[in-house]
Amino acid sequence: MDQTHLPQTDDLPDEITGPPASVDEFRARLADILDDLPRRLRQCADYIAANTDRIAVSTVAELATGADVPPSAVMRFCQILGFSGFSEMQRLFREAYSPGWPDYSTRLKNLKEGGAGSPTALLAEFIEAGRQSLEALAKSADEVALQQAVAVLAGADTVHVVGLRRAFPVASYLAYVFEKMSVPAMLHDGVGKLDHRFALRPNDAVLAITFAPYSEETLTLAQDAKARGLPVVALTDRMTSPLVRFSDAILTVPEVDFGAFRSLSATIAMAIALAVAVGSARGS
Repeated sequence: MDQTHLPQTDDLPDEITGPPASVDEFRARLADILDDLPRRLRQCADYIAANTDRIAVSTVAELATGADVPPSAVMRFCQILGFSGFSEMQRLFREAYSPGWPDYSTRLKNLKEGGAGSPTALLAEFIEAGRQSLEALAKSADEVALQQAVAVLAGADTVHVVGLRRAFPVASYLAYVFEKMSVPAMLHDGVGKLDHRFALRPNDAVLAITFAPYSEETLTLAQDAKARGLPVVALTDRMTSPLVRFSDAILTVPEVDFGAFRSLSATIAMAIALAVAVGSARGS
């Protein structure tokens, strides 16, 4: 590839001294420099501008392939926009797709200030959040994806279940149900920060569960399994989840929150259906 078409870092405009602070600023900055880019970088910029939803979930190689440019052009494009590299640009978009949540002390304080702190009021609110979540799941559930997930897990020698933080209750429940139905399964719980990737074997499958803000440990295990050629089933909150690009079957579950405490009603319903369907398929 002819590198003379790629401007050197020293040629960056003086005003670009740091990365964009938001996706909107990214788009504005891109619009300002678009007409001045050389052919390869313009090609890269056009593709990225039309596919900003892919930045959070793609690798440099995937974006380069989509734009029909070398990976070095994508890296130079990141630098021209003011990023230190691709990882920094990707972080901006991941954070945009994964809005931050207040810490638990702030959530409790807000609930008390809003007058919703009584046990009866809280129960009513969480019942309503659960009802809305279940109704949304009933409307959005992908039957084909669910069948694919069941086929992958039912055909595996061992199902490796991983889900940390908010996803941990779901992962531990699935591992429990699999054991009761004599489905070989291993729960990767992160206790002691032990890395159990050595336990992955040919003909195994991974069931990875994560929701925004996404667990790096879960993503790492899914990526490692994918690199080994093992199938990965994703249980996540949206199609823009970074888990999606490592997965062969994707189950998305919408959840409604109350006071920034997100319901797990729909996720547990999906988990029960998935586990029982796998157990039934293996027993048939």
